[in-house]
Amino acid sequence: MTDLVSSLFTTLQNNEAVRNRDCFVKASKLVGEVLKVLQRNGYIGAFEFIDNGRGGIFKIQLLGRINRSAPIRPRIAVKSTQYEFFEQRYLPGRNIGLLVVTTPKGVMSHEEAKRQKTGGRLLGYVY
Repeated sequence: MTDLVSSLFTTLQNNEAVRNRDCFVKASKLVGEVLKVLQRNGYIGAFEFIDNGRGGIFKIQLLGRINRSAPIRPRIAVKSTQYEFFEQRYLPGRNIGLLVVTTPKGVMSHEEAKRQKTGGRLLGYVY
């Protein structure tokens, strides 16, 4: 498995579709930061790191609030003025869902990036 972020979004989508209460994904620093963004915005519940001796895994509590989540491949570079275009492209409506963006200031939602007026690269979306 080479792209853990893509695996995270796909795992969340699949487990929400079958109404599981929790799921497990391989751990990395970037996956942990994406999970923090999703938790802050209310899409997932608590998550915890479990050390299994091979890099670790995250156990994620699902709340049943994700209708669709998917990675954005390739990771598109976005200027701070272009978020509106990508909102229309990936999200179903205005103020519904969020784009997860990695910026020089860290991983955040597109709304936070707009407020801070910083560009970055799109990792995925969820609504």
